[in-house]
Amino acid sequence: MNNTKQKLLEIYRLLFQQYGPQRWWPGDSPFEVMVGAILTQSAAWQNVEKAITNLKTAGAMSPSAVRDLSTCDLAQLIRPCGYYHAKALKLKALVRWLSESCGDNLGQAFVMDTSLLRQQLLAVYGIGPETADSILLYAANKPVFVIDSYTRRISARLGLIPKEDSYNAYQAFFENNLPQNVTLFNEYHALLVRLGKDVCRKQPVCERCCLREICRLHQL
Repeated sequence: MNNTKQKLLEIYRLLFQQYGPQRWWPGDSPFEVMVGAILTQSAAWQNVEKAITNLKTAGAMSPSAVRDLSTCDLAQLIRPCGYYHAKALKLKALVRWLSESCGDNLGQAFVMDTSLLRQQLLAVYGIGPETADSILLYAANKPVFVIDSYTRRISARLGLIPKEDSYNAYQAFFENNLPQNVTLFNEYHALLVRLGKDVCRKQPVCERCCLREICRLHQL
């Protein structure tokens, strides 16, 4: 095992020891996870939860129900998560794709080859790499490592930086140096988000960090 693999696994061990299982992604169904992945763009999760509760209360937590709503009514239901007009259009695009690609049968969509499914998701209006990969990992249970701003920040401070500063390079860095395991990728990403929100902020609280002994920033 190379040094990078060892360090990544040690980071995971320390994070899991500190925070325990995160049980991501919160959602009662794969479709709800997909909806959440879109609503959480530029939004705090507590506000996303309010929007999801509104959708459920309105009986609109299914592809057909979202399609039946007017864009205006849908926007009002998801208003708490911000950018609600834009996100309503994104949800409409998502359910249109679900209808056209698999007749709303998510199981049929999720048996698709991972790279092909990712390409199709990325072709849907409003779905970028992070959202697509969140859907692949948390809804479809595909071994895809999700990269976000927390992952980039923490990686940089730990001195774990790929040769290119791009989404794909960061993703390849993690995927090539970790076992291809859905549960591991799920927990690892969730734990990095927890660390990023808890202590490894833009202004880090290093004295509270479980990774401080192996962190390049802390050692400077």
